[in-house]
Amino acid sequence: MAWRIIGVALLCLLPLSGQAGNQQYEPLSASVRGALSAAVAEAPQLRVQHKDYPERLAYLSWLGSMSDRLQRNKPDFGARRNFLEIVYYEAKRAGLEPELVIGLIQVESNFRQHAVSSAGARGYTQVMPFWAKLIGDGEVRKLFDTRVNIRFGCVILRHYLDIEQGNLYRALGRYNGSLGKPDYPNLVLGAWKRWQLTPETLAAPSVTSSLSR
Repeated sequence: MAWRIIGVALLCLLPLSGQAGNQQYEPLSASVRGALSAAVAEAPQLRVQHKDYPERLAYLSWLGSMSDRLQRNKPDFGARRNFLEIVYYEAKRAGLEPELVIGLIQVESNFRQHAVSSAGARGYTQVMPFWAKLIGDGEVRKLFDTRVNIRFGCVILRHYLDIEQGNLYRALGRYNGSLGKPDYPNLVLGAWKRWQLTPETLAAPSVTSSLSR
């Protein structure tokens, strides 16, 4: 419980700056590199697909509520909705919770698309340039593209989760280049908790106000 209190307290400092770290280069086997490259290169669907109407309605409720909550960070409605649609799609595609990815983005870049850390990490999810060369097409500048950056971030976190056999705490440490240190994982877990939705925050009026503008 203590680390959660500390994490939330530290999170209050984030509007001034993100907490980007320095993902460490590690040699990849040919099979892993191939799988990650394929995951990054796969063409995205234009829209999130839903198996039935209730699932579609749940998604719209999520989108509306999250849009309302993100308004201060992203005032433009169109940009905000596009950002959330991409986060939702790429997170689900990688087997991650969208709220976790939003929390990670808040901690890494404070929602700044063109953020650059002192270590050279780029974009919303603060991807290190070596990833573009290792599993991408080598175009580092593309890491500032919203979808490209969030896809890389989700694929990389999924990769670290697989390495750590599902241990999110250690996977987050790897993502930040601070494996074994508690500060960064605590911040992201605290942010994730703040972005998680309750039945109250998924109320219908929020959906109407956000999606009808």
